[in-house]
Amino acid sequence: MPPWMRTRLTRLIHSTFTVSVAAIIINKNGEVLLLNHVLRPASGWGIPGGFINTGEQPEVAVRREISEETGLQLNDVRLYRVRTVKRHVEVLYLATSDSIAEVRSREITELGWFDADALPSEMNLEQQFLIRKVLRPEV
Repeated sequence: MPPWMRTRLTRLIHSTFTVSVAAIIINKNGEVLLLNHVLRPASGWGIPGGFINTGEQPEVAVRREISEETGLQLNDVRLYRVRTVKRHVEVLYLATSDSIAEVRSREITELGWFDADALPSEMNLEQQFLIRKVLRPEV
């Protein structure tokens, strides 16, 4: 399904606004988890996350999404930022994990742990900035 169609369908189903959750997940080596997502063909790699279900709390949603997509259990989940873009609310968390990540969803083609200085070039620039800001605050 093309991204524009997915957005339109989501907005029809959720007529008022949509809410998504995502997490910058850091492992014991200080690397961040990124997913190559089928539904993000234009931007390639990105921070894991997804849409919140009706009645679901954001932290519960981010834990569910990450578990469904990668099998990871999150530790130290902290709210990092909430922002509104038109009729969409984005909730971003910071978390750690010492679990083994594996692709568990047909939406994901591959996953990997990346150093802030070696992020994939096929990645949204705003997400690259956020990751570097979190992992390298002195820069």
